[in-house]
Amino acid sequence: VQRFISEDRLPHLLLYGPPGTGKTSTILACARQLYRELNASDDRGIDIVRGPILSFASTRTIFKKGFKLVILDEADAMTQDAQNALRRVIEKFTENTRFCLICNYLSKIIPALQSRCTRFRFGPLTPELMVPRLQHVIQEEGVDVSEDGMKALVTLSSGDMRRALNILQSTSMAFGKVTEENVYTCTGHPLKSDIANILDWMLNQDFSTAYRKIMELKTLKGLALQDILTEIHLFVHRVDFPPSIRIQLLIKLADIEYRLAAGTSEKIQLSSLIAAFQVTRDLVVAEA
Repeated sequence: VQRFISEDRLPHLLLYGPPGTGKTSTILACARQLYRELNASDDRGIDIVRGPILSFASTRTIFKKGFKLVILDEADAMTQDAQNALRRVIEKFTENTRFCLICNYLSKIIPALQSRCTRFRFGPLTPELMVPRLQHVIQEEGVDVSEDGMKALVTLSSGDMRRALNILQSTSMAFGKVTEENVYTCTGHPLKSDIANILDWMLNQDFSTAYRKIMELKTLKGLALQDILTEIHLFVHRVDFPPSIRIQLLIKLADIEYRLAAGTSEKIQLSSLIAAFQVTRDLVVAEA
């Protein structure tokens, strides 16, 4: 992108990828290098494509070289009609206007627009990229963050810088000190120790005891079964089950996740989860 700008040969751009990975920041940085001022509107219906965008794109830049830049953020929210209208506009005024489309899902942009743009995929950010930036913010803001708190921030934000900063801010405001426990509590995410306990109860206690204890923990900490399931799935890969038994268990977990997504009763699905683990336990014992 830097070379495109320095050589004054910017193509139409299509930036896509998950939220909080720097798509908008990248194009705004480009725009600041290209121009001294920015003005924008926040509409994306077909009338906007046929009205303001069309009139902006069709007027020439007088007395100065270069081109105009139209940035369409969240372009995947544009209707099919608006996208179809846009392809003509892009084609017609390529000479003096460059378009930059930004979206989360490439599949929601019509192929005709994709083929007119140079695509850049923004992947989730790696911890190596996030940590230095977070440390800079922490230093500037004077926030008290522990080593494990930093790890928790990076883990829970899963490559989304904006989310990491939001969690940092809310935890710092709520608790003063950003530790692993505070971060997990602030986001309502189950602690690793809680998950270890749940797993232990499901594998070592009888059904009714396990059910009662997990329900108590869920109520006490306000945990969602969806989050518990996601965390337990990671643990299942670490526990040393025989392969055939692990496969059966993972299939059951997938079923439960699917049912939860469909909005079923958490109590019944929790029973199902415990049952899945108890069946697994009995199979392991039988094999041994």
